[in-house]
Amino acid sequence: YMNPDINETDLAHALNAIIEAELSGVVRYTHYSLMITGPHRLPLVEFMKAQATESLIHAQEMGEILTGLGGHPSTKISSVEETFDHGIEPILRESLEHELQAISLYRNLLELVEGKSVFLEEIARNYISTEEQHQLELQKMLRDFS
Repeated sequence: YMNPDINETDLAHALNAIIEAELSGVVRYTHYSLMITGPHRLPLVEFMKAQATESLIHAQEMGEILTGLGGHPSTKISSVEETFDHGIEPILRESLEHELQAISLYRNLLELVEGKSVFLEEIARNYISTEEQHQLELQKMLRDFS
């Protein structure tokens, strides 16, 4: 059952934008986990690998919702800019930007479904919460560089 007040085209676009961003997160965080060097490498590699895994899970979950609603998931990924600057600070700053973009995409999803689908609203809120936690962690990691 789909609430007729939800624009299915807009919803499909929103879910595909999330899928593309999350899949780019898999590539981004995997790349970062390989490129980090220095004395803080091990905990940061574990953090980046966990982010990559979570991004894949989020993309899969959004794809399940999209196909459940009769949509077709995108095979594209959002662009992942290669800066060739693999210092810890630039990697953390780029990660923060990625998380803030994800929050924006999930907020867009929330706006589309708010008051129209408890299920989709709860998912959007949970993902916003998760991404906000990640950006807080990244802000803390960046404090030493300010």
